[in-house]
Amino acid sequence: MAEKIRVGILGYGNLGKGVECALKQNTDMELVAVFTRRNPEDLKILTQGVPVYNVSDAVAHKDEIDVMILCGGSATDLPKQTPEYVQYFNVIDSFDTHAKIPEHFANVDAAAKASGKVGIISCGWDPGMFSLNRVYASAILPQGKDYTFWGKGVSQGHSDAIRRIEGVLDARQYTIPVDAALDKVRSGANPELTTREKHTRECFVVAEEGADLARIEKEIVTMPNYFADYDTTVNFISMEELKANHSGIPHGGFVIRTGKTGWDEEYNNVIEYSLKLDSNPAFTASVLVAYARAAYRMAAAGQSGCKTVFDVAPAQLCMASGEELRAHML
Repeated sequence: MAEKIRVGILGYGNLGKGVECALKQNTDMELVAVFTRRNPEDLKILTQGVPVYNVSDAVAHKDEIDVMILCGGSATDLPKQTPEYVQYFNVIDSFDTHAKIPEHFANVDAAAKASGKVGIISCGWDPGMFSLNRVYASAILPQGKDYTFWGKGVSQGHSDAIRRIEGVLDARQYTIPVDAALDKVRSGANPELTTREKHTRECFVVAEEGADLARIEKEIVTMPNYFADYDTTVNFISMEELKANHSGIPHGGFVIRTGKTGWDEEYNNVIEYSLKLDSNPAFTASVLVAYARAAYRMAAAGQSGCKTVFDVAPAQLCMASGEELRAHML
Protein backbone atom coordinates (compact mmCIF):
# COMPACT_ATOMS: atom_id res chain seq x y z
CA MET A 1 0.00 0.00 0.00
CA ALA A 2 1.22 3.52 -0.84
CA GLU A 3 2.26 5.74 2.02
CA LYS A 4 -0.53 7.87 3.43
CA ILE A 5 -0.74 11.62 2.91
CA ARG A 6 0.45 13.21 6.14
CA VAL A 7 -1.84 16.02 7.30
CA GLY A 8 -1.45 18.67 9.99
CA ILE A 9 -4.28 20.75 11.46
CA LEU A 10 -3.59 24.32 12.55
CA GLY A 11 -6.38 25.55 14.82
CA TYR A 12 -8.71 23.21 16.72
CA GLY A 13 -12.11 24.84 16.93
CA ASN A 14 -15.28 23.56 15.24
CA LEU A 15 -13.56 23.48 11.84
CA GLY A 16 -10.37 21.82 13.07
CA LYS A 17 -12.35 19.12 14.86
CA GLY A 18 -14.37 18.66 11.67
CA VAL A 19 -11.17 18.09 9.69
CA GLU A 20 -10.06 15.49 12.22
CA CYS A 21 -13.38 13.65 11.78
CA ALA A 22 -13.17 13.87 7.97
CA LEU A 23 -9.65 12.42 7.94
CA LYS A 24 -11.03 9.32 9.67
CA GLN A 25 -13.18 8.70 6.56
CA ASN A 26 -10.33 9.19 4.07
CA THR A 27 -8.21 6.06 4.29
CA ASP A 28 -5.35 7.38 2.13
CA MET A 29 -4.64 10.17 4.63
CA GLU A 30 -3.52 10.37 8.25
CA LEU A 31 -3.44 13.06 10.90
CA VAL A 32 0.10 13.48 12.18
CA ALA A 33 -0.10 16.63 14.34
CA VAL A 34 -2.44 19.33 15.65
CA PHE A 35 -1.18 22.88 16.32
CA THR A 36 -3.02 25.21 18.70
CA ARG A 37 -2.68 28.66 20.23
CA ARG A 38 -3.93 27.18 23.49
CA ASN A 39 -1.80 25.27 25.96
CA PRO A 40 -1.24 21.96 24.11
CA GLU A 41 -1.48 20.00 27.37
CA ASP A 42 -5.04 21.28 27.88
CA LEU A 43 -6.26 20.12 24.45
CA LYS A 44 -7.82 16.67 24.18
CA ILE A 45 -8.28 15.58 20.57
CA LEU A 46 -10.24 12.57 19.27
CA THR A 47 -7.41 10.71 17.51
CA GLN A 48 -5.34 8.60 19.87
CA GLY A 49 -1.56 8.87 19.70
CA VAL A 50 -1.41 12.10 17.67
CA PRO A 51 0.68 14.86 19.27
CA VAL A 52 -0.58 18.39 19.95
CA TYR A 53 1.90 21.27 19.69
CA ASN A 54 1.82 25.02 20.10
CA VAL A 55 1.58 26.93 16.80
CA SER A 56 5.02 28.39 17.50
CA ASP A 57 6.45 24.89 16.93
CA ALA A 58 4.77 24.31 13.55
CA VAL A 59 7.71 25.17 11.30
CA ALA A 60 9.95 22.73 13.19
CA HIS A 61 7.69 19.92 11.90
CA LYS A 62 7.63 20.95 8.23
CA ASP A 63 9.38 17.78 7.05
CA GLU A 64 6.77 15.55 8.75
CA ILE A 65 3.68 17.11 7.09
CA ASP A 66 2.62 16.91 3.44
CA VAL A 67 -0.33 19.31 3.75
CA MET A 68 -1.25 21.73 6.53
CA ILE A 69 -4.97 22.51 6.78
CA LEU A 70 -5.48 25.99 8.23
CA CYS A 71 -8.62 26.20 10.36
CA GLY A 72 -8.54 29.83 11.48
CA GLY A 73 -11.06 32.56 10.78
CA SER A 74 -11.24 34.71 7.66
CA ALA A 75 -11.38 38.07 9.45
CA THR A 76 -7.91 38.15 11.03
CA ASP A 77 -6.30 34.67 11.02
CA LEU A 78 -6.12 33.48 7.42
CA PRO A 79 -4.96 36.73 5.73
CA LYS A 80 -1.83 36.43 7.87
CA GLN A 81 -1.51 32.66 8.33
CA THR A 82 -1.92 31.39 4.75
CA PRO A 83 0.89 33.48 3.20
CA GLU A 84 3.05 32.75 6.25
CA TYR A 85 2.66 28.97 6.37
CA VAL A 86 2.78 28.38 2.60
CA GLN A 87 6.44 29.32 2.93
CA TYR A 88 6.95 25.96 4.67
CA PHE A 89 3.96 23.70 3.83
CA ASN A 90 1.46 22.95 1.11
CA VAL A 91 -1.64 24.56 2.64
CA ILE A 92 -5.45 24.62 2.40
CA ASP A 93 -7.73 27.32 3.78
CA SER A 94 -11.44 28.23 3.82
CA PHE A 95 -11.04 32.03 3.36
CA ASP A 96 -14.59 33.23 2.71
CA THR A 97 -14.53 37.03 2.54
CA HIS A 98 -15.60 37.15 -1.12
CA ALA A 99 -14.60 40.77 -1.77
CA LYS A 100 -11.05 40.18 -0.51
CA ILE A 101 -10.33 36.89 -2.33
CA PRO A 102 -8.33 38.56 -5.17
CA GLU A 103 -6.06 40.30 -2.64
CA HIS A 104 -5.68 37.11 -0.57
CA PHE A 105 -4.91 35.10 -3.72
CA ALA A 106 -2.14 37.53 -4.72
CA ASN A 107 -0.51 37.42 -1.28
CA VAL A 108 -0.59 33.61 -1.09
CA ASP A 109 0.52 33.21 -4.72
CA ALA A 110 3.65 35.32 -4.24
CA ALA A 111 4.67 33.40 -1.11
CA ALA A 112 3.85 29.98 -2.61
CA LYS A 113 5.78 30.59 -5.83
CA ALA A 114 8.78 31.74 -3.80
CA SER A 115 8.72 28.57 -1.68
CA GLY A 116 7.71 26.12 -4.43
CA LYS A 117 4.62 25.06 -2.44
CA VAL A 118 0.93 24.77 -3.35
CA GLY A 119 -1.71 26.78 -1.51
CA ILE A 120 -5.39 26.18 -2.28
CA ILE A 121 -7.60 28.92 -0.85
CA SER A 122 -11.33 29.49 -0.29
CA CYS A 123 -12.31 25.81 -0.08
CA GLY A 124 -15.72 25.14 1.43
CA TRP A 125 -19.25 25.42 0.11
CA ASP A 126 -19.50 29.16 -0.59
CA PRO A 127 -16.88 29.95 -1.71
CA GLY A 128 -16.07 26.45 -2.95
CA MET A 129 -18.77 24.04 -4.11
CA PHE A 130 -21.21 26.87 -4.89
CA SER A 131 -18.47 28.68 -6.84
CA LEU A 132 -17.84 25.60 -9.00
CA ASN A 133 -21.52 25.23 -9.76
CA ARG A 134 -21.84 28.89 -10.73
CA VAL A 135 -18.92 28.48 -13.14
CA TYR A 136 -20.08 25.20 -14.70
CA ALA A 137 -23.61 26.52 -15.19
CA SER A 138 -22.54 29.86 -16.68
CA ALA A 139 -20.20 28.06 -19.10
CA ILE A 140 -23.04 25.79 -20.29
CA LEU A 141 -25.72 28.51 -20.37
CA PRO A 142 -23.89 31.72 -21.37
CA GLN A 143 -27.23 33.45 -22.03
CA GLY A 144 -28.61 33.21 -18.52
CA LYS A 145 -28.78 34.48 -14.98
CA ASP A 146 -27.34 33.32 -11.64
CA TYR A 147 -29.17 33.14 -8.32
CA THR A 148 -27.73 32.10 -4.97
CA PHE A 149 -29.90 31.50 -1.90
CA TRP A 150 -28.47 30.68 1.56
CA GLY A 151 -30.23 28.77 4.33
CA LYS A 152 -32.08 27.73 6.21
CA GLY A 153 -29.12 28.04 8.49
CA VAL A 154 -27.40 29.75 11.40
CA SER A 155 -25.42 32.85 10.48
CA GLN A 156 -22.65 33.02 13.06
CA GLY A 157 -21.74 36.62 12.20
CA HIS A 158 -25.32 37.86 12.50
CA SER A 159 -25.81 35.93 15.74
CA ASP A 160 -22.71 37.60 17.16
CA ALA A 161 -24.00 41.04 16.10
CA ILE A 162 -27.17 40.47 18.17
CA ARG A 163 -25.14 39.28 21.16
CA ARG A 164 -23.33 42.64 21.19
CA ILE A 165 -26.56 44.54 21.89
CA GLU A 166 -26.92 45.74 25.48
CA GLY A 167 -29.23 43.44 27.47
CA VAL A 168 -28.70 40.36 25.27
CA LEU A 169 -27.24 37.26 26.94
CA ASP A 170 -27.20 34.97 23.88
CA ALA A 171 -28.78 34.72 20.43
CA ARG A 172 -29.07 32.69 17.22
CA GLN A 173 -30.01 34.10 13.82
CA TYR A 174 -31.32 31.97 10.95
CA THR A 175 -31.13 33.04 7.31
CA ILE A 176 -34.16 31.64 5.43
CA PRO A 177 -34.76 31.66 1.65
CA VAL A 178 -38.17 33.02 0.59
CA ASP A 179 -40.12 30.17 -1.04
CA ALA A 180 -41.96 32.47 -3.44
CA ALA A 181 -38.65 33.83 -4.76
CA LEU A 182 -37.26 30.31 -5.17
CA ASP A 183 -40.38 29.26 -7.08
CA LYS A 184 -40.09 32.24 -9.43
CA VAL A 185 -36.46 31.42 -10.21
CA ARG A 186 -37.15 27.72 -10.73
CA SER A 187 -39.92 28.60 -13.19
CA GLY A 188 -37.34 30.14 -15.52
CA ALA A 189 -38.93 33.59 -15.25
CA ASN A 190 -35.55 35.32 -14.63
CA PRO A 191 -36.98 37.65 -11.96
CA GLU A 192 -35.17 40.72 -10.66
CA LEU A 193 -35.15 40.16 -6.91
CA THR A 194 -34.33 42.62 -4.15
CA THR A 195 -32.40 41.58 -1.03
CA ARG A 196 -35.66 41.65 0.96
CA GLU A 197 -37.44 39.44 -1.59
CA LYS A 198 -34.78 36.68 -1.49
CA HIS A 199 -34.22 36.03 2.23
CA THR A 200 -35.81 36.59 5.62
CA ARG A 201 -34.08 36.56 8.99
CA GLU A 202 -35.38 34.90 12.14
CA CYS A 203 -33.79 35.69 15.51
CA PHE A 204 -34.00 33.80 18.81
CA VAL A 205 -32.83 35.99 21.66
CA VAL A 206 -32.18 35.40 25.36
CA ALA A 207 -32.44 38.75 27.15
CA GLU A 208 -31.27 39.74 30.61
CA GLU A 209 -34.00 39.79 33.25
CA GLY A 210 -35.69 43.19 33.21
CA ALA A 211 -34.17 44.23 29.87
CA ASP A 212 -36.15 46.50 27.56
CA LEU A 213 -37.35 43.98 24.97
CA ALA A 214 -38.89 46.61 22.69
CA ARG A 215 -35.57 48.49 22.51
CA ILE A 216 -33.62 45.29 21.79
CA GLU A 217 -36.04 44.30 19.03
CA LYS A 218 -35.83 47.75 17.45
CA GLU A 219 -32.02 47.71 17.57
CA ILE A 220 -32.01 44.35 15.80
CA VAL A 221 -34.48 45.06 13.00
CA THR A 222 -32.94 48.48 12.19
CA MET A 223 -29.28 47.35 12.33
CA PRO A 224 -27.60 48.49 9.09
CA ASN A 225 -25.75 45.89 6.94
CA TYR A 226 -27.26 43.06 9.00
CA PHE A 227 -31.04 43.33 9.36
CA ALA A 228 -32.35 46.66 8.05
CA ASP A 229 -32.71 45.36 4.46
CA TYR A 230 -34.58 42.19 5.46
CA ASP A 231 -37.93 41.21 6.91
CA THR A 232 -36.75 40.19 10.38
CA THR A 233 -38.63 38.34 13.13
CA VAL A 234 -37.39 38.50 16.73
CA ASN A 235 -38.40 35.79 19.24
CA PHE A 236 -37.47 36.15 22.92
CA ILE A 237 -36.87 32.76 24.55
CA SER A 238 -35.25 31.24 27.65
CA MET A 239 -31.62 30.11 27.82
CA GLU A 240 -32.87 26.55 28.36
CA GLU A 241 -34.90 26.69 25.12
CA LEU A 242 -31.95 28.15 23.21
CA LYS A 243 -29.66 25.35 24.36
CA ALA A 244 -32.27 22.67 23.70
CA ASN A 245 -33.42 23.79 20.25
CA HIS A 246 -30.72 26.06 18.78
CA SER A 247 -27.33 24.64 19.77
CA GLY A 248 -26.41 23.23 16.34
CA ILE A 249 -24.79 24.94 13.35
CA PRO A 250 -26.92 23.81 10.38
CA HIS A 251 -26.76 25.55 7.02
CA GLY A 252 -27.16 25.05 3.29
CA GLY A 253 -28.57 26.75 0.26
CA PHE A 254 -29.17 26.73 -3.49
CA VAL A 255 -27.23 27.80 -6.58
CA ILE A 256 -29.53 28.18 -9.58
CA ARG A 257 -28.85 29.32 -13.15
CA THR A 258 -31.61 29.82 -15.65
CA GLY A 259 -30.89 30.27 -19.34
CA LYS A 260 -32.09 29.88 -22.90
CA THR A 261 -30.91 27.49 -25.63
CA GLY A 262 -31.86 27.03 -29.28
CA TRP A 263 -31.44 29.19 -32.40
CA ASP A 264 -34.10 31.65 -31.34
CA GLU A 265 -33.45 30.89 -27.65
CA GLU A 266 -36.85 29.25 -27.32
CA TYR A 267 -35.93 26.54 -24.79
CA ASN A 268 -35.85 27.26 -21.04
CA ASN A 269 -33.31 25.51 -18.82
CA VAL A 270 -32.80 25.47 -15.07
CA ILE A 271 -29.63 24.15 -13.42
CA GLU A 272 -29.82 23.76 -9.63
CA TYR A 273 -27.38 22.61 -6.97
CA SER A 274 -28.47 22.47 -3.34
CA LEU A 275 -27.03 21.61 0.06
CA LYS A 276 -28.73 20.79 3.35
CA LEU A 277 -26.17 20.51 6.12
CA ASP A 278 -26.67 19.42 9.74
CA SER A 279 -23.25 20.93 10.54
CA ASN A 280 -21.74 23.74 8.51
CA PRO A 281 -18.18 23.29 9.89
CA ALA A 282 -18.22 19.49 9.54
CA PHE A 283 -19.15 19.76 5.85
CA THR A 284 -16.67 22.58 5.18
CA ALA A 285 -13.99 20.43 6.80
CA SER A 286 -14.82 17.56 4.46
CA VAL A 287 -14.27 19.86 1.48
CA LEU A 288 -10.93 21.00 2.92
CA VAL A 289 -9.75 17.40 3.24
CA ALA A 290 -10.62 16.55 -0.38
CA TYR A 291 -8.65 19.59 -1.55
CA ALA A 292 -5.74 18.61 0.71
CA ARG A 293 -5.45 15.45 -1.39
CA ALA A 294 -5.41 17.59 -4.53
CA ALA A 295 -2.74 19.91 -3.11
CA TYR A 296 -0.52 16.93 -2.31
CA ARG A 297 -0.90 15.51 -5.84
CA MET A 298 -0.36 18.88 -7.53
CA ALA A 299 2.79 19.52 -5.48
CA ALA A 300 4.06 16.01 -6.27
CA ALA A 301 3.60 16.81 -9.97
CA GLY A 302 5.80 19.89 -9.61
CA GLN A 303 3.15 22.61 -9.45
CA SER A 304 3.44 25.62 -7.15
CA GLY A 305 1.62 28.84 -6.37
CA CYS A 306 -1.87 29.70 -5.19
CA LYS A 307 -4.86 27.79 -6.58
CA THR A 308 -8.63 27.95 -6.17
CA VAL A 309 -11.33 25.34 -6.72
CA PHE A 310 -11.42 26.49 -10.37
CA ASP A 311 -7.86 25.21 -10.91
CA VAL A 312 -8.33 21.68 -9.54
CA ALA A 313 -9.48 18.84 -11.80
CA PRO A 314 -12.19 16.67 -10.19
CA ALA A 315 -10.07 13.51 -10.39
CA GLN A 316 -7.46 15.15 -8.14
CA LEU A 317 -10.00 15.25 -5.29
CA CYS A 318 -10.83 11.55 -5.27
CA MET A 319 -9.32 8.55 -3.55
CA ALA A 320 -10.35 6.46 -6.57
CA SER A 321 -7.96 6.05 -9.51
CA GLY A 322 -8.72 7.44 -12.96
CA GLU A 323 -9.53 3.90 -14.12
CA GLU A 324 -12.03 3.42 -11.27
CA LEU A 325 -13.63 6.80 -11.91
CA ARG A 326 -14.06 6.04 -15.62
CA ALA A 327 -15.58 2.65 -14.84
CA HIS A 328 -18.02 3.71 -12.11
CA MET A 329 -18.57 7.49 -12.19
CA LEU A 330 -18.49 8.44 -15.84
